[in-house]
Amino acid sequence: MSATAPATRDETAVRGFIETYSAMMADYGLPRMAARVMAAELAAEEDALTAADLAERLGASPAAISNALKYLTHIGFLIRESVPNSRRDLYRVAEQDWYTLSLLKSGRFKELADAAGNGVEAVGGPDTVAGKRLGDVHDFYRFIHDQMPILMERWTESRQDPPVSSPHVDDVTAH
Repeated sequence: MSATAPATRDETAVRGFIETYSAMMADYGLPRMAARVMAAELAAEEDALTAADLAERLGASPAAISNALKYLTHIGFLIRESVPNSRRDLYRVAEQDWYTLSLLKSGRFKELADAAGNGVEAVGGPDTVAGKRLGDVHDFYRFIHDQMPILMERWTESRQDPPVSSPHVDDVTAH
């Protein structure tokens, strides 16, 4: 996105975004409250938020927020920072490209590929129906693991170029 003058913040629309985005992320497998916290952090104008800030904004219990924060710091989406002379912590979104970098650093794609490869042997080898299915899973995650550094490089390069289209892409299959 290019830099433009800031628009007036519409808090009703922000709450709608948080609920819509978090529902989508939950459909993709992220725990529901973690998805809500993630969306709230992305939509926050502040650089970092406390657990109490998030609980208030989301109308959620401190325990639910605490569990979501633990999960999101574990997967590398959020970074926890201590507040000097306070018992509170601040949580901020990790650096740009947080999620993909966390997947690369964690080796998740390789782990998934290796696990599927082990599954091939467990079900009797690559010539079984299950073995072929698991072999495809192995090959897919191995491909993603091998291609992700190239995609990250391309993504970084594209962010240095002027934008070529609107940030609102309705039909990604048209490209």
